[in-house]
Formats: sequence, C-alpha cells, structure tokens
Amino acid sequence: MSNSLSLALLEVSNLAPSFIVADACSKTANIHIVGIESTDGAAQCIKLVGSVADVRAAAERGMELARQMGSAAMFSVMAAPLEVTSQLANSKPAFSPLLGVYDSRIPKENVMTTTNALGLLETQGLVAALHATDDMLKSSNVTLAGKEKIGAAYVTIMIRGDVAAVQTAIEVGRQTVERLGGKLILADVIARPHADLAALLPS
Repeated sequence: MSNSLSLALLEVSNLAPSFIVADACSKTANIHIVGIESTDGAAQCIKLVGSVADVRAAAERGMELARQMGSAAMFSVMAAPLEVTSQLANSKPAFSPLLGVYDSRIPKENVMTTTNALGLLETQGLVAALHATDDMLKSSNVTLAGKEKIGAAYVTIMIRGDVAAVQTAIEVGRQTVERLGGKLILADVIARPHADLAALLPS
C-alpha cells in the first residue's frame, strides 16, 4: 500500500450485512476494498484504502447503513499507516479446517463484472438455511452463487439473477426461515453489486 493512502477498518457483525455495507462503501467514495476478514467469530472486518477523506466518508456511510440494518459496527481510520501495519492488514488468507473456508476474502483477479442482482440470506442454523435455499431456487429463475459459514452456526446463502427474480426468491427464503422458526439474520438484495464487491464473492 502506498504511503499516500489511508486505511479504514470497518467491523460489522455478520457476513451478509458486511457485504451490503462493503458495496455501499464502494459506491459512496473513491475507495478500494482490499478485503473482508473474519474475526473468527460473527464479526467481519472490511478493509478500505483511499484518501483520508474518502475512506472516512465511506466508513461513516457503512456505519450508518449497518446500524439501519440492526448490525453492530465500529470503524477506525489510519492516515498513512506504517508499512508493517499495511502488511498485517493485507496478510494472506488462512484456511480454517473446522469451517472449511479461508478467514479472509480478497479480490480475485480478472473477475467479470455482472449486472445480475445478488441476494443474501443469512441465518443462524443450517436446517432453515438449506430448506430456504431449496424454496428460493424453486420460486423463481435464480442460481445459487455460494454458501458461506463464519462460525457460531451462521450460514450465508448467496443467489444471483435479475432483480425481480432475486427479490422474489429472497422474500420466499425469508418466509421459509420464519415459518420453520429459524433465526433470520438478514434477507436482502443488492441490485447491482459494485465491481470491488463482486471480486470478493464466490465465482
């Protein structure tokens, strides 16, 4: 990271809200997402680089949005962080054998940006998440984009398709989770994910 760039660290409870917050941050100011790292718990740390003013504006917008969604959030801005701090913030993802996933999501190279909407359904508990996934995929013309676990039984299901289809499917998923008595964390749609967010998502 260049010494002229600043680093903002924005911590948001749970994975699905962190994706929505990261997308909003990217659309708010001239910043770049360098990754989203798990805290080995539900919280996720979104790492943003850019000018001090831009990363602060993006982080403040992210905090506001997180709180509107009922998620806990906090942020810090480091102006021109030391090289050792930058290296620590940009360390390589570590594999978690317990969850079968990496602890950090970093941008993939040569990701094709898509105009497809992204639907996010996050639950605490696998039964409701899997049943809701089946119902979502049957309800409209959407495809499964991925399943992510972050520990403590939190599961995030991601679907793609056109906006109307994804909205329909996510509403069906929300209803299924509630009908089953599952714990719903978030059910939401990003109509046009920013390229920075798209680069962090499963292929």
